[in-house]
Amino acid sequence: MVKVALLVLCGLVGAFAAPSELGWRIVGGENAADGQFPYQISLRYGGSHSCGGSILDDNTILCAAHCVDGRTPSMMTVVVGSNALSQGGDTYQVKSFVVHEKYDSYRIQNDVSILKLESPITFGPKVQPVKLPTTNIAGDSDVTLSGWGRTSYPGNIPDALQFIHLKTLTVETCQKLQSAMDVIESEVCTLTKSGEGACHGDSGGPLVDSNGSQIGIVSWGTPCARGFPDVFTRVFSFLDWIAQNRH
Repeated sequence: MVKVALLVLCGLVGAFAAPSELGWRIVGGENAADGQFPYQISLRYGGSHSCGGSILDDNTILCAAHCVDGRTPSMMTVVVGSNALSQGGDTYQVKSFVVHEKYDSYRIQNDVSILKLESPITFGPKVQPVKLPTTNIAGDSDVTLSGWGRTSYPGNIPDALQFIHLKTLTVETCQKLQSAMDVIESEVCTLTKSGEGACHGDSGGPLVDSNGSQIGIVSWGTPCARGFPDVFTRVFSFLDWIAQNRH
């Protein structure tokens, strides 16, 4: 099996085949209600959806490192406030980004980044910052993933934002089930059953707990919802780094 990050490149969905072909989308989910995930953003590159992400504050976005590493900020925009990729929402230009200094693009570790915007986001009922966790997430916890990844593999990117309820695994259990690459303590995994999980296009997007706090960032997995764990950057492990780089 091959460990592959979950990114859509310039609107074209890559396969889970090699780290250079990054991407994913939610399989087995359902359409989100209007405004259900007000912190969810669509990161566009050259005008096309490439990744998910979440709003930290009025000019800061939390995302995966693999979504932005090696890219040009002037080609990136963030769209907030719409469940549809094709219409609605407000668009903001990305000014700069910071990738974790220990990000490993081969092993897909420390997969976290901060994006800064040219102008502040206007908040409203459908646009709000996400909460950060105050405690570490345990195994067998209820969590929710949202994103615009593929609904099947092979398949198409949906226009409507999707979401799915999942369960976390302990790192030890995840490592036993996910033989593609090492799973480390600064990552968190989810698995329910085959046919449910992330896919190409979900990369960088938020995984939240039952209190609405973001505990994970979509990072890598084995495509797509085939009964193997999906792996996320564990946000709790990077709270100090986020605090140091968001301002």
